[in-house]
Amino acid sequence: MKKLLFITAITIFGFTNAQAQEVEFGAKIGANFTSIYGDTNDNVELITSVINFGVYSEISLTEKFSFQPEIMYSIQGFSINDDVTGTDDIVSLNYLNVPLMGKYHVTKGLSLEAGPQIGFLLSAKNEDIDVKDTFKSIDVGVNLGLEYKLENGLNFGARYNFGLLNINDIEGSSDKFKNGVAQFTIGYSFF
Repeated sequence: MKKLLFITAITIFGFTNAQAQEVEFGAKIGANFTSIYGDTNDNVELITSVINFGVYSEISLTEKFSFQPEIMYSIQGFSINDDVTGTDDIVSLNYLNVPLMGKYHVTKGLSLEAGPQIGFLLSAKNEDIDVKDTFKSIDVGVNLGLEYKLENGLNFGARYNFGLLNINDIEGSSDKFKNGVAQFTIGYSFF
């Protein structure tokens, strides 16, 4: 799977670089506000202040449109409130995500973005217990967001990822859970 991800990334970056008018590379870091939705109960809650970070390449296609492939490490998950003990059990899902964002530059500095994302589950823990085998190893979603970039390359982004696939892999369970992640990032483009 690592070889497939590497080959995909090199292909995307290589192909788009050959077709590009202007290319910028950058890095970003931010906070996730994440939970799951679907066949859940009222005990499932949002996890806040978990991290995402990674690198991107923005390829200018026209004056108004660009393509931005990314490779991001993202800590996601959810919290379950135990009614009996009154404690919260946090399920942490660590993904390597590959968003492929199309960007429309509304005005100088401000852009709207949308695109698909594939996520590879690296690990899953409920407190200190490994629960990776209860979640599917691949997730697919759609991102919608906006970004504001200053002339010096500093940028600020807000994005929401709507999970499209059921991530529940518990044998015999028909419950369907999907990731839902709000992300806020700060980044820097190296020209």
